[in-house]
Amino acid sequence: MRFIRPQWLTHGGEKKDFEVYSCHVSPDGTRLVTAAGDGHVRIWSTEAIYNAGEADYDKPRQLASMSYHSGTIHTVRFSSNRKFLASGADDKIVCVYALDPNPPSHAVSFGTNEAPPVENWRIFRRLIGHENDVQDLGWSNDSSILVSVGLDSKVVIWSGHTFEKLKTISSHQSHVKGLAFDPANKYFCTASDDRTIKVFRFVPPGPNSTAHDQANNFTLEKTISAPFLTSPLTTYFRRCSWSPDGQHIAAANATNGPAHSVAIVNRGSWDGDIHLIGHEAPVEVCAFSPRLFSKLPPEAQHAGTNGAPMAHTVTVIACAGQDRSLSIWITSNSRPLLITQDLAMKAMSDLAWTPDGRNLFMTSLDGSIILAMFSESELGYAVSMDENERTLAKFGGGKRGAGMVEGPAALFLEEKSKEGELKGVEGRMGALMGDGGASAATTNGKLEVPSTNGDAASPSLRPVETNGDADAVDPNIAKLERLKSRVTITKDGKKRITPLLVSTGTAESSLPRTQLVSSMANGAANANEAPQTILDLSRPFDGLPKGGLVALLFGNKRSAAFEESDAIARKQSRLALAGNEGAIPILSTATKDQASATTAANQAQATPATGTVPEFVRPAVTNPSLTVSQLRLAVPKIRAQISQIFGGGTNMTSKDAIGGGTGGASNSAASAPADTMFEVRNPTGPSPIGRADIHEPARVMVTRKGQPYWLDFLPKSILLITGNKDFWAAACEDGSLYCWTPAGKRIINPIILESQPVILDCKDKWLLCVTAVGLCYLWDIKTLSAPHAPVSLAPILDIAQHALQTHPTKPPALTSARLNSEGRIIVTLTNGEGFVYNPNMLIWQRVSEVWWAVGSQYWNTTDSSVGNLTSSSNDQASLQTASKVSAGIIPYLERCTTNETLARGRVSFLNRLIKQLLPREGYESFESNVSIAHLENRLAGALMLGAREEFRTYLLMYTKRLGAESLRGKIEELLRGLLEGMEDKDDEKRVEEGNNGGDRVWSRDTDMICGWKKEELLKEVILILGKHRDLQRVTVPYARLLGIVGDQPDDGNAMES
Repeated sequence: MRFIRPQWLTHGGEKKDFEVYSCHVSPDGTRLVTAAGDGHVRIWSTEAIYNAGEADYDKPRQLASMSYHSGTIHTVRFSSNRKFLASGADDKIVCVYALDPNPPSHAVSFGTNEAPPVENWRIFRRLIGHENDVQDLGWSNDSSILVSVGLDSKVVIWSGHTFEKLKTISSHQSHVKGLAFDPANKYFCTASDDRTIKVFRFVPPGPNSTAHDQANNFTLEKTISAPFLTSPLTTYFRRCSWSPDGQHIAAANATNGPAHSVAIVNRGSWDGDIHLIGHEAPVEVCAFSPRLFSKLPPEAQHAGTNGAPMAHTVTVIACAGQDRSLSIWITSNSRPLLITQDLAMKAMSDLAWTPDGRNLFMTSLDGSIILAMFSESELGYAVSMDENERTLAKFGGGKRGAGMVEGPAALFLEEKSKEGELKGVEGRMGALMGDGGASAATTNGKLEVPSTNGDAASPSLRPVETNGDADAVDPNIAKLERLKSRVTITKDGKKRITPLLVSTGTAESSLPRTQLVSSMANGAANANEAPQTILDLSRPFDGLPKGGLVALLFGNKRSAAFEESDAIARKQSRLALAGNEGAIPILSTATKDQASATTAANQAQATPATGTVPEFVRPAVTNPSLTVSQLRLAVPKIRAQISQIFGGGTNMTSKDAIGGGTGGASNSAASAPADTMFEVRNPTGPSPIGRADIHEPARVMVTRKGQPYWLDFLPKSILLITGNKDFWAAACEDGSLYCWTPAGKRIINPIILESQPVILDCKDKWLLCVTAVGLCYLWDIKTLSAPHAPVSLAPILDIAQHALQTHPTKPPALTSARLNSEGRIIVTLTNGEGFVYNPNMLIWQRVSEVWWAVGSQYWNTTDSSVGNLTSSSNDQASLQTASKVSAGIIPYLERCTTNETLARGRVSFLNRLIKQLLPREGYESFESNVSIAHLENRLAGALMLGAREEFRTYLLMYTKRLGAESLRGKIEELLRGLLEGMEDKDDEKRVEEGNNGGDRVWSRDTDMICGWKKEELLKEVILILGKHRDLQRVTVPYARLLGIVGDQPDDGNAMES
């Protein structure tokens, strides 16, 4: 090892050299940047420093010098993508610089000894967000975010694309003086004078991310305080470092008893018993070498089986601080490799390794900048960067491989793939700037309005044509021009144009904001595509009781009458909540809690003018079959009056979008005649002949506008009723079921069931009846047939896991049973799971469960539906009916899972388990795998249900995630599945395939899939994947086949496979 300290490598002043506070080496290793107390950021040539002893070396030494700060600069860092350079100073500002390829146009100032600039570094952004000195900053591994910390105890996170402030974290209680990023791009840690290191978990934000999008990102993972309980508060920095294999954090200014040390913190468990002891004063900075090392030379590292590298690799760490000494440690040795004392006259301030891990730059507060150069075998032999990526891959990190563009066709596909993202950025920035140029494009002198999802532009966005000319006049343009050219007269009489402020913070802008509404509306369609983390599902409901904190401490003293009335009110509100949106409440606890299967809305409509609720007559007679049945559901009580009102004649599309119907008669109110009431009156008094088994008949009546339409009598009391425009139905307590036409004609002889019905629902021509023994009957009333045999609920209620408990546990109960327009049975349970019966396979399929809520990044807890998406087909009239099939069932089931989870707090233990598994080895990619599996589960469910719009939405979400994860095998399988069966077919044959259900499977015999043309979906998938260069060998042949890119004459055979 040898040290190099050129005399010219300094921030010189008139009397003495200024203190140098920070240094960093560019990712290509050709530039060294330093920051000092003179307010200058200087960029040096590393080649000139290496050849400082050569007298004949005549190349430039200093490449550039920037002085955009008004005070001492404490930190400076290059971005890993080689685009930017950032610096922070005590003027509370972070400056971001960019290299201009044009030669510098300015010369040095007169009277200075500055060398003329060689590179043209220009100020790109000035970021204002701190209230005190900026002490340190850092870029994420993919340069997606920039984080700055300072003496204001704040951690400010900026977007690495737009440099908009994404979030400000104020979790520290004192000055924050250091930070480090996880090379796997999952965490970053900050060190503070409050004697803690805080580890934050984050998901890299996209180019279009805003502060609102990242509100739930950057969450605190762990607070580490054990190694710093007695650490001194006299250090200027606490610069920590993360090892290149992602396993450890080196924390400066730690203590081990009375000795100063560097604490080594283990990843995942966030604890550590290893301390690097040897410095006589506090350590202010430590830095891991960016490379992994091995004891074997490069030619011997791949001597294993199949050329596999050696498993044993080591990391190298350098430490320095107030004792003016440097120590180098290797993880394979318990003692330092070397210790060098008195390197400078004052404390060491920063350390920076070169990318090859062979050279180490050091800065000191005495103004010196020193280079330590190691020989080839002194630290060991550096292994290839592939070994770094393999090590980080187990944590879900590592570079995905940018790849090289392999031809003009691949470059053209990449440009077309990025057009959508660029339009989104330009539209959002255009809205912020107040212009309307992002919404229209001029082609050959004509104004064209771009479409959304393939649809023609909405009428509000279409230009108005006058005499053949299409000129769209934006009312905000004139106002913006007036604001830009607003002239004011100063005190001395001169005219000045008032500058127009465009703020990147959270303050309100003075610009016109009408475009912001449209941009947010357009973004709403893509809101479900991003991973969502809105609600904390790990915490059970912890609300205070009625009466607040006093009631919680001292209780409520109430009379017995008041308690009884309050209990009745609570029961009725619980039933109303269970019956929300047409759900049918079934309570299986005690007789007093059993309720009618009519919905809460229908009960409210059936209330008489006096406001009294119809009383229960008696419980239903228990069927003997319940005594031997393994599955028993609660039977509703017999009510004196049951009525359902149909009126309005409005189109209830919002109801249809939730679960394919609201159940009971309420789902058919849209198509029934206005002011129609289906009413049942059961006998309430004793038998007129004195026999307990013979009562008065039950009266069934339909009235229109208050006038009787038809009347019928049934010998037994009625439990449930339902109906729509096609038929009426009523179920009696003896297990018989009656059906009538709209005019009152009996359609079929009474249907005899094995036990009493507990749920009765209808949708279009379908009638569903669930009996007390858990059998689901489904009939087609038009054809008087059943699509399948009765289905038992036992497989989804008597689950095997309840038998595995140490103590008997209560099984889940049924909360609702519904139908969709195709006659599919949809069931939700109290444990949050949602099931759909597949009549083709004669099985129940679980579509939603709590597992996705705690493990998937795509779980939607914002209560938004996908059912209102517009079709991307130009011929919407022919597909309007098909697009509504099963629309919104999957969002509805997931919404029920969220509600049950929040109400019962069942997920807390599962969430705790997952949090403990994530840091363990082998579970590093857990979140990614579960998220992809959740999208595959959604995709399979939408295909099975025939939910056309949801299938396309989930397919595009799935494609984006596969592209981001570079899962080549699944991508090739998806593309082959969409390509198979794409031969020319006429529309009649295509419609026939759709009606026969042939498009509900990934079949090579049809060119349709879930109501979409495979070619149409394949084009969208290719455009999404086209921007990933490492996948272009797969996507370019498909793009040529579809005509997205043409055959290039100079392309060669680069893309042939």
